[in-house]
Amino acid sequence: MNPAAHPLPAWVSAAVLLVATGFSSPLAAQTSSYPERPVRFVVGFPPGGATDTLARIFAPRLQSALGQPWVIDNRGGAGGAIATEIVARSNPDGHTVLLVVSSSITSTPLLYKVAVNAERELEPVVLMTTAQYMLTVHASVKAQSVREFVDLAKAQQGKMNYASTGIGTPQHLAAELFKMRAGIYLNHVPYKGGGPASVALLGNEVPVMFGSLPALLQHVRTGRLRALAVTGPNRAAVAPDIPTVAESGYDGFEITSWYGLMVRTQTPAAIVDKLHRASVALLQQQEVRDAIQREGLEITIKEPQAFARHIKSELDVMTKVVKGAKIRVN
Repeated sequence: MNPAAHPLPAWVSAAVLLVATGFSSPLAAQTSSYPERPVRFVVGFPPGGATDTLARIFAPRLQSALGQPWVIDNRGGAGGAIATEIVARSNPDGHTVLLVVSSSITSTPLLYKVAVNAERELEPVVLMTTAQYMLTVHASVKAQSVREFVDLAKAQQGKMNYASTGIGTPQHLAAELFKMRAGIYLNHVPYKGGGPASVALLGNEVPVMFGSLPALLQHVRTGRLRALAVTGPNRAAVAPDIPTVAESGYDGFEITSWYGLMVRTQTPAAIVDKLHRASVALLQQQEVRDAIQREGLEITIKEPQAFARHIKSELDVMTKVVKGAKIRVN
C-alpha cells in the first residue's frame, strides 16, 4: 500500500509536530515561563525576627533572578503552622513559596494540633542556611568540658537547673536530647524567649543553657560565660575552637535550626528545579553570604531529595525526644 495515498489525519500530524518541537503540553509552557506573576513569599513569623530578616535578604535577589516581584507575607502565629497551612492550601504552581524554619516542621507538629502534615503536603526546594546552638554555662560552673559537666551534673543528683527559651522550643529539645544521651537529670526552667533566658544565665539564676550561638558568643568572649560545645555536625566557622557535642563523646548528636524553601506538593518538578537553581546561585553571591553570616548563620545547601531526608531524620529524632521526655505544652 502506498502511504502517500493515505495521509495521516490532521490531529496525528499536529501531535507529531508538537513532540518533535519539544512543546508537548501546556505544562511545558507553564514551567518554562515561570514565574508568570508576583510570587507570594510566606514567612511564619512577624517582621523583625531572624526568619523575616532572611526573607528580606532573599526576596529582592530572587526577584532579580526570576523576573517577578517576591512579595513577603508575614503570617506569624502557632509556631509557623499558619504559614505552613497557607502554602499547603495554595495552587501547586510555585507562585506561593514558604520560607520554612526547622521548628515549624520538626517540633511544632509534635506539640500542637496542626492542620497540615508537612511531609505529605509540602515539597522541599532547597535547604539554605543553618544555625547552631551552644551548650553554655555560667563562668562560675566548675566544668571546662562536656565530660566534666556531665560528671558535675551526676554528682549533684538532679539539683542543677537549665534554662530554655520555652517549652517545646529547639533549645528545650536539644537539652532533653543531651540529658537522654548523657544519662543525667537537669531541672527545666522555661523562659519566655531567648532574651530572658540569656539574662538568667548571665545572672547565674540558672547555670546552664543550650542557647543561640550568635547571641551568647559575645559573652563567652568576655569571660562571663563558658562554651562547652556546639550542637552541629561540624565546628562553627565563627568559633572553630569550640568542639561539637558529637566529638565530645556523644557521636551522632546533632541539633540545628535551619531555613529553607518549600512549596505545595504536586508543584511541577521543572518549577521546583528552577527555584532550586536560582536559590543556589543566590547563595553563591558574596554579598548574600556576608549578610547571612552577619546573622550568625552558616550556608548549608541541600538539594530537594537530601533536604527531604534531612527533615525525616530530624523529625524521627524529635519524636523520640518528645515522647521520651514526656514533653507537653499546657
